[in-house]
Amino acid sequence: MAYDPLRPPVNPGGTVSQALAKLVLSPLTRMVYRPVVVGRENVPKRGPVIIASNHLAAIDSAVIPLLAPRPVSFLAKAEYFTGSGLRGRLNKIFFTAMDSIPVERGTHRSAQASLDAGLEVLQGGGAFGIYPEGTRSRDGRLYRGRTGVAWLALASGAPVVPVALTGTERIQPVGKLLPRIRRVTIQFGEPLDFSARIGETPVGPVRREITDQIMDAIHALSAQPRADVYNEPPKA
Repeated sequence: MAYDPLRPPVNPGGTVSQALAKLVLSPLTRMVYRPVVVGRENVPKRGPVIIASNHLAAIDSAVIPLLAPRPVSFLAKAEYFTGSGLRGRLNKIFFTAMDSIPVERGTHRSAQASLDAGLEVLQGGGAFGIYPEGTRSRDGRLYRGRTGVAWLALASGAPVVPVALTGTERIQPVGKLLPRIRRVTIQFGEPLDFSARIGETPVGPVRREITDQIMDAIHALSAQPRADVYNEPPKA
């Protein structure tokens, strides 16, 4: 189902909560971290849009919503919403305020459920954030994109805004819980429109081509070394 501008937003309460969080946290973020934000005008002010970013640190899913010109929903591990103790409660408060969507991870079924959740946000006219690499880069390289981002673009007809983050890996290095004070740069590229390719077959190669175009656009912004392989999460 395509976006209907008359349809109520999927999660208006969450959007309000993120707006309130931004009202408090965005000025603090700008004062402490002095971020460089480029290309905010490239993000459509209304209607569905996919925010496709490189991924360097766990804190990326907070940095983008706080610095983007409109609310952005990201996926978050379901355990962030169900943890116990003080840390569990703080996680739940934070990720709820960021309008994050709780999902289970690790199986094909959960991967499709994640895409379905993103599609619902887009069909409600929202902005959905996704990391085509699938997991954060631990060596700074930009890995091959997975085709879920193309599936979303074709299923929703939403434009894709490529995004490049620089420096978030220094704010929160792998294994560190508390963020450090480091400067971060976020660049929003020009929107990519793939609506003309809806219905093209065979769908597999079409999704691959679209994903590669998105990754090329991210690379043009980030200038990271490329890795022509998929990024796999470390084994437990």
